[in-house]
Amino acid sequence: MTKRIFALFLCAALAFAADLPVKQITLYKHGIAYIQREGSVASGEEARLDFKNTDMNDVLKSLTVSDRSGGRITGIRYDSNATLEQQLGKFPFQIGQGEMLSAFLDTLKGSRLQVKTSEGVLSGSILSARSVANSGRNDTQITDEQLTLLLDSGDVENIDLRRITSLHFLDARLQDQLKQYLQTIAKANSRDTRSVYIDSASDAGRDLRISYITPAAIWKSSYRLALNESAATLEGWAIVDNTTDEDWNSVKLSVVSGRPISFISLLDRPRFGNRQVAELPEDRAAGPEVYSGSVDGQTVGERNGVVGGTGMAGGVLGGIVGGVPGAAPPPPARAKAFVANQLMAPRAMAQTVEVTSDVVGATGSVLGELFEYNFATPVTIKHNQSAMLPFLSDKVAARKLLIYTSKDGEHPVNAAEVTNSTDKTLDGGPITVYDAGAYAGEALVETLKGGDKRLIGYAVDYGTRITNNFDNGDEHLLEVHSNNGILEMKSSERDHRTYEIKNVDAKAKTLIIQQDGLNEYTVISPKPVEQTATAYRFEVRLPANGTQTLKVEEEKVTSDTLAVASSGSDRLIEVIQNKKLSAEGRQQLQAIVDLKQQIAQTQATLDSGKSNIDELTQDQSRLRQNIDSLNKVKGQEDQVRQYSAKLNDNEVKLAQLRDQRTELTHTAARQNAELRTAIAHLNF
Repeated sequence: MTKRIFALFLCAALAFAADLPVKQITLYKHGIAYIQREGSVASGEEARLDFKNTDMNDVLKSLTVSDRSGGRITGIRYDSNATLEQQLGKFPFQIGQGEMLSAFLDTLKGSRLQVKTSEGVLSGSILSARSVANSGRNDTQITDEQLTLLLDSGDVENIDLRRITSLHFLDARLQDQLKQYLQTIAKANSRDTRSVYIDSASDAGRDLRISYITPAAIWKSSYRLALNESAATLEGWAIVDNTTDEDWNSVKLSVVSGRPISFISLLDRPRFGNRQVAELPEDRAAGPEVYSGSVDGQTVGERNGVVGGTGMAGGVLGGIVGGVPGAAPPPPARAKAFVANQLMAPRAMAQTVEVTSDVVGATGSVLGELFEYNFATPVTIKHNQSAMLPFLSDKVAARKLLIYTSKDGEHPVNAAEVTNSTDKTLDGGPITVYDAGAYAGEALVETLKGGDKRLIGYAVDYGTRITNNFDNGDEHLLEVHSNNGILEMKSSERDHRTYEIKNVDAKAKTLIIQQDGLNEYTVISPKPVEQTATAYRFEVRLPANGTQTLKVEEEKVTSDTLAVASSGSDRLIEVIQNKKLSAEGRQQLQAIVDLKQQIAQTQATLDSGKSNIDELTQDQSRLRQNIDSLNKVKGQEDQVRQYSAKLNDNEVKLAQLRDQRTELTHTAARQNAELRTAIAHLNF
């Protein structure tokens, strides 16, 4: 029964929507449609439109309403979209997924309950409820549920829930909350549409115009290019899909080439903020308070915008829905053949240039950075159907040639250089090419503004073969400069790429070779005919049954840095030996290399001296240990005297080595200071 009532309600809503039929549709390339509806609402009827849940965010940020009969729009209402969790959160209980009845009843301790069993009726307050695991037949586990009631008689009784045939909360408010809880869940599970209601200041009949944007299928463009000796003809078709649940009957349809910025704002979802905890002053202990003086001479009411304010109705509704009570009625719409230019504010402010197309009934209009094709005759497309509509048939400039890239392998492709000589923007899409009345191939083209040109390749040319050889050149140093102890070096590498081309057909051809690498290489020779964002293009004339060679010399310039202080002498010597280094720079770097080598020699001597000191120190320790041992043995006086003499000799050597180390340490410090000064003054 519930499903039947809901179905009848939905049919009534759709029937009402037919009273405000779609009159005009503008389709964009980013999946948005601009819809305009017009219709009359009889006296006493409520103006309502139904939308899909997923469309509400776009509707809420774009909906505009005007009453062309002179009435005032006072507001727009719509069904709220609070989440199910938010709606259920207001109830004093929650029912979990698959939750047992005993668990639910246990959350309502103290609630008065009436239960019916086969023995009779019991009334009381819920004391507790629980599930109990018991053993059944064949050692199987079964779960029983029990309810404990404090009866009105004062007795406490356990009741097996399997004995209960029905139960009823004696608290009418709690019983009603349970009913609302279940209704909320059922409504959330079944709701797929949302209603928008348009309120008016009068109950009289109204003549409404409503416009909004909504997600829609992207329109597509498809072209046919006919090549011949005299001229080329380009024919364009717009493919439009009506994926809605509503027929488009005799609507004014236009399609726009371009991609306006569009996004989704979650306006449909209620937002809840976190509020601070506040207390009344009398709930807190009294204390001193400092009152500040006025700094601008205004009262609080004036500062907050209360005095002389217009309120919410004047500030919001007047700008969104087109009028408020007491405001002047909107001016009547001006009759104009191209009504689409009156719909949205940006289009109303832009200067419109109309261009008549060769296709009967189609006009093209420049809308700022966009371009619109407007079909003058009404269009009918049933729901879940599509249509192909001609929007272009014009002469264009086209030059037949070949295109070759490194990805094409051995053979180039037949191509055409198409120049948009029309005053229209050609939307990007597939092109089917016909040559001399026969199918020649297919290509894709990007959106093409008026006066711009594109190359399109549509078939492999087996009458031309190309080989591509690449030779790496040597790297040469171009420049060396110093800056704060850093050598800044610029080097170049010149490479050669050779194209060997053979034309086996008995007709001359024009070949375009596209060479990638614009961001890395600069072409030295020959001069390219043009360049794209990432590639160079060269044009080669091919004789009939002949060969041709194209040699491209390109240069790759790289920059590198070298820290002089941390670089070894060998690396600096490589830079010194380069012919591109100036004489002044060579002299300064050579002085630094000499200092580095001197420092290295001094450090080597220090390391050797340290090793000698360590060895002598160890010998002295052993000699002292030996002397101590021999002094304890009689008859070893001669050996003790020999060890003592050697100990004295080693002490002299240690003193000399320590003096030498001190001197070398001072020398190393002086040399490092000289090196730091030389690096700091390095400048060329």
